[in-house]
Amino acid sequence: MAGSPQQLFRTFWFGIILLLGLLCLAALLSLAELKKQRPLPIYGRIADFTLTNQDGRVTTLADLTNHVWVADIIFTRCAGPCPRMTAQMKSVQDHLPENANVKLVTLTTDPDYDSPELLQRYGEHYGADFDRWMFLTGTKDEIAGLAANSLKLGSTPIVPADQKNAADLFIHTTIFVIVDKHAQLRGPIFQTGGDDVNWTNAVRPSLLTAIKKLEREP
Repeated sequence: MAGSPQQLFRTFWFGIILLLGLLCLAALLSLAELKKQRPLPIYGRIADFTLTNQDGRVTTLADLTNHVWVADIIFTRCAGPCPRMTAQMKSVQDHLPENANVKLVTLTTDPDYDSPELLQRYGEHYGADFDRWMFLTGTKDEIAGLAANSLKLGSTPIVPADQKNAADLFIHTTIFVIVDKHAQLRGPIFQTGGDDVNWTNAVRPSLLTAIKKLEREP
């Protein structure tokens, strides 16, 4: 027995709404797939550099060529965001597969204090795998050449009158940046150890996705 006109009308519009919903879902899935396939933007090239790692070995851009790498800048005396940033970098290390063609690079903004030996102890404290995670120091000009000029990682000393405590020495960026296998700075920028309570010490899935995307590039 056929339904009433009102029932048929409701069924018709329910079908229309369901169809529109499915079309919207399909469109969103399509946009998400396109976003995955879209290459990450290029922000510039990394200039060659000469710094010293935690083993006292000279390290240059050639040591990172053909690797995807993630970089940040900290200082070991930091009582602010640096411990959280380093814990987050450790989380990146822990999430990388054993065969990942990825390096992690931590620069110090306090080279007068952060010697290779001290950086090694600092890395050991956080469980760094030195085969894939390097801690770099050098002269202030050498560090600025890589950090500020190439990686867009800034650092400014705090004048003694404005220091809140003995470890309150620098204001610096609290981000991770990512570099591709051809020494190109790529996007996006990943906020790390500031007041980002939603990330805590874990690695953001979006950073791992970016790493994998750059690993797949030729």
